[in-house]
Amino acid sequence: MARDRSERARWRSAADLLALVRREPGITRAEAAQRLDLSTGSATEITARMRELCLLDEAPAPASGRGRPTTLLRPHPRGPMVVVADLRQEDWRCAVAAVDGQVRILESARHDTRDPRLVLGRLGQAVERARRRFPDRVRAISVAVPGVVSGGRLVQAATLDWSPEDLADLTDLVDLAGNSGDADEPGGGGGVSLLVGNDATLAGVAEARTGCAAGAGTALHLLVEVGIGGALIHDGRPVPGQGGAGGEFGHLPFGDRSLRCPCGARGCWDLEVDGRALARHLGEPPPADPRTFTRTVLDRTDAAARRAVGSVVAALGSGIAGLVNAHDPELVTLGGLAVPLRAANPTAFDAAYTDGLMTFLRARPPAVLDARHGDAGALNGAAAVGLDQVTGESALAAWARERRPR
Repeated sequence: MARDRSERARWRSAADLLALVRREPGITRAEAAQRLDLSTGSATEITARMRELCLLDEAPAPASGRGRPTTLLRPHPRGPMVVVADLRQEDWRCAVAAVDGQVRILESARHDTRDPRLVLGRLGQAVERARRRFPDRVRAISVAVPGVVSGGRLVQAATLDWSPEDLADLTDLVDLAGNSGDADEPGGGGGVSLLVGNDATLAGVAEARTGCAAGAGTALHLLVEVGIGGALIHDGRPVPGQGGAGGEFGHLPFGDRSLRCPCGARGCWDLEVDGRALARHLGEPPPADPRTFTRTVLDRTDAAARRAVGSVVAALGSGIAGLVNAHDPELVTLGGLAVPLRAANPTAFDAAYTDGLMTFLRARPPAVLDARHGDAGALNGAAAVGLDQVTGESALAAWARERRPR
C-alpha cells in the first residue's frame, strides 16, 4: 500500500512538471523547481527519471552571470505526441504536438468537395501519415470540428450542410480498432485515444491555458467564422453542459425571428454576425462562402458596406453583453472574424456592448480582448486537451510500463 502511494505521488509530480513545461515552454530546471516548490535534489531526480522514460530532455541554458549552470526542459525526441486535426469551413490542417504543447503543422488542404465521407477520408489519411511518421509516439488524436459535438460525435454541422456524421470514420482509417485504451481512464491502457471537440470551444481552451485569458478564473470566448460559437471557461476547462454541447451561443434567439437558421431554429444570433448578415444588409444573395465574403466587405470603403458592417458589429456587441449578463465572466476573448469586425467599427461595438450591460456591470465591464492565438486557436486547444490525456498520471504510468525492460 505504501509503495502504491509512493508510486502515485511520483506520477503526480511528473504530471505537474509536464503541465508546467506546457504552460511555460523553455522553462529551466531551476525555475521549474521554484514554481513547484521542489528542492534542487528532487528536481534533479524527477527530471533524470523522466529523461530515462523518454518524457523530457534537457539542454544547457544560456549563461546568465554567476551561479551554478542550469538546464532548459524540453520534450524528449522519442517522447509521446498528439496528432491534431482541425476541420474548418473551407479547409483542414493536420499537425503534431509534443509534451510542451507546441504545434507543428504537417499538412493542409482546401476542400474540393462537401461530401463528408470524402472530406473525413482525406483528413483521416493525413492523420495516418502523421502516425507513421512518428511510430510508437502518438498517444492521442485530437480533432477540432465546426459543429455541435456531443458524446464524442459531431451531431450537427449546419454550416457544412452535413447531416449527423460519426467521426469514428477517422478511427477506422487510422486502424485504431482494438487499441483505444481504457474506457474508464482514457490513455490509461496505453492505447491511442480519439478526442473530438468543437472548434470554438477548443479555441477558448487555448486562450485560457496560454492565451490572453490565462490566469482568469472564468472567461468567455467567442469565435466568429460562419456564425458564432464559443465557450465559458472555468479554471482552464470548458463548461460542457449535460451532453458536452455547451457553448452554442450562436443559436440563442438574439436575431430576427422571421429568419430560419440552418440549425432548424428561428431568430438565431448566428444569422446576425457573419457574412450572411452582411449580404442581407447589402441586398445581396446569401454567399456560398460567408467567411471570404466577410473579408471582402471589410475591405470595401463605400457607404453601403460601412453601414452593413456597423449593423453586424452592433449585433455582435449587443449579444456579447447579454452573455456577460448571464455568465459574469472576468473577461471576454474574441477570435476569428470577430477581431476585424470589431476593429472596423469600435464605436458601434462599444456602444452596443455598454448599452446591453446591466447597470451594475457598466462601471467595471469585463474587458473584451482579441485572442492571442488567432487562427491557431482551435489547433492549440485541441493539442491541449489531447495532452491532458497523454500526460495524466495513469497515461504516464502506462507509457513507463511499455518502456521497462521485459
